[in-house]
Amino acid sequence: MAVKKIFLGEEFMPTQWYNLNADFPSPMPPLRDPVTQKLITPDFFKPWSPMSLVAQDVTPERWIDIPEEVLGIYKIWRPTPLYRADGLERLLGYAGKIYFKHEGVSPPGSHKPNTAVAQAYFTQKDGIRRVTTETGAGQWGSALAFATQQFGLELKVYMVRVSYDQKPYRRMMMECWGADCVPSPTEETAAGREILAKDPNSPGSLGIAISEALEVAMNDRDTRYLLGSVTNHVLLHQTVIGLEAKKQFEALGDDPKVVIGCAGGGSNFAGAAFPFVADKIAGQDIRIIAAEPTSCPTMTRGVYHYDFGDTARTAPLLPMHTLGHDFVPAPIHAGGLRYHGMAPMVSHGINLGLIEAQAFDQIETFEAGLTFARAEGFLSAPETNHAVAAVIAAVKRSQEEGRKPTIFFNWSGHGLVDLAAYDAYMSGKLTRYALPQEEIERALRALEELPKVA
Repeated sequence: MAVKKIFLGEEFMPTQWYNLNADFPSPMPPLRDPVTQKLITPDFFKPWSPMSLVAQDVTPERWIDIPEEVLGIYKIWRPTPLYRADGLERLLGYAGKIYFKHEGVSPPGSHKPNTAVAQAYFTQKDGIRRVTTETGAGQWGSALAFATQQFGLELKVYMVRVSYDQKPYRRMMMECWGADCVPSPTEETAAGREILAKDPNSPGSLGIAISEALEVAMNDRDTRYLLGSVTNHVLLHQTVIGLEAKKQFEALGDDPKVVIGCAGGGSNFAGAAFPFVADKIAGQDIRIIAAEPTSCPTMTRGVYHYDFGDTARTAPLLPMHTLGHDFVPAPIHAGGLRYHGMAPMVSHGINLGLIEAQAFDQIETFEAGLTFARAEGFLSAPETNHAVAAVIAAVKRSQEEGRKPTIFFNWSGHGLVDLAAYDAYMSGKLTRYALPQEEIERALRALEELPKVA
């Protein structure tokens, strides 16, 4: 049996975040005003976003110092372990090496606190005391609830209704950390009431929940809206994952040639992958793979186009891979991967050929999750299972090609509060589902009046 290498010393913990925007071979397309479609300035975000975070969205700097207050809280769980998945290697008969970064050791059990703590710190520094947000599966909501408690902030969470019903323990986690969590869509906002008038039984979507949280923030000058994925500053904060991993691989004397993460809005994937994308830009031969569900195939079957970040069309027009802002995904258990769009930075990387995308059915991902649990002992979140499925696919491809590259993936969170999803799978209640092409075509019609990405 191979020794499982785990590096926990503080010397592996980064003191700066990495900004991939500084190294893209061509600049990203700019954001546009949702009404005029003209280019926007940072002032656009003043009514609802902490301006210190907006500054991070637009900075050209490659390296951003992590504040000491943030590092102090990071040290509760960082650096996170890098494990050698030797059990999975043996089970798959793989002659190469597989490693995973264990982000499930944070208090909320996922990668999300990497940005939640940073955002709560900068929000408090800007003099704000109340914040709103949305959450899909509840990982972001629970992470922000944990983080806002560290800095004395009030938090209101709009949780996608289907996940609110499927994952009650996530809601309980938020409430334990002092947050107010409600199922979205609600009757509390104009955006929610409009959706419920059309469909009283709406399962909700991240786009709808974003609209509700944004509306509340924009109507209260003492409240700001914080987002757990998609935006540049979120992806920036998450790069502690990949930066740590690179230091750990250097100590091991190994060098991954396949880097994998699941992707819904893009945060954990970008966090693990972007430091390695920089190596690919510099000429190294590395495959960077983003794994998504077949029921919400934003990257693999959507289009690269300007689209609204939310259903109510309040957020800016983002240059991203999208299925259309009014798309409502099927109620799969991987609630964190049910967003209609993809982070502009990830989308730009795909468009430049630096990142490849793969889609997996929910049955395949739960099969992969059980395979991993029985080989390695850790029970993955349903979202994380998509990355595990991509690892298994990468192993099969490497074996067919007679190669054995070192594979690294981000194990973005544990599934200990997602056991109902595993029970549904093991009792045969889940079905295979691929989004029909006619549904994609219907949803994409919402883009006809919006500008294309040049």
